[in-house]
Amino acid sequence: MLNKYAIALVIILAFCCNTWAQDDKNSEDKKEVQTETPEELQVEANNIVSDPIDPLAPARAAFYSAVLPGLGHAYLKEYWKIPVIYAGLGVGVYFYLDNNKEYNRYRDAYKRRLAGFTDDEFYGTINDDGLREAQKTLSRNREISLLVTLGIYALNIIWANVDAHLLQYNVDDNLSFKPHYKINEFDNTGNLGITVNFKF
Repeated sequence: MLNKYAIALVIILAFCCNTWAQDDKNSEDKKEVQTETPEELQVEANNIVSDPIDPLAPARAAFYSAVLPGLGHAYLKEYWKIPVIYAGLGVGVYFYLDNNKEYNRYRDAYKRRLAGFTDDEFYGTINDDGLREAQKTLSRNREISLLVTLGIYALNIIWANVDAHLLQYNVDDNLSFKPHYKINEFDNTGNLGITVNFKF
């Protein structure tokens, strides 16, 4: 445990400690070393071309996806996501219909048993308690399938909305975050800093 702290302290000191310039000659023989700083690259604001921001695009994409799943992604020209959405919805609908069909089979057999008939397809293999338990299980699975399908439908709307927001994400030079490290020429120490710019 102590070794971890010692290693972490050495790493922090290595990054934060001052750099010392030493010369083998006497202090009388020291010469000033002047370093030329490179010219900064100037970018004129008129040359920056950015796409116009449409504030209604996320709402429009979400509305289209709510009307018809996948239509919001078609509006955003992200066509490869449409089969993913329909595959998820198709799987949910398939399991809902399958569980509903099986539930109806067991329910009809149970109703016939209650009416006194002995000619259902499960007679002799499953007793009345087994039919009741099968109905409970299939009913629960049917409800889960419906919830999953509705969840995929809601995720389709949210996905289109978020994608529309991300397509308009601001990455121009008016908003920048830049870390920097410079050598101070006066006392040969390192200066570590962060520059945050926001231009209106």
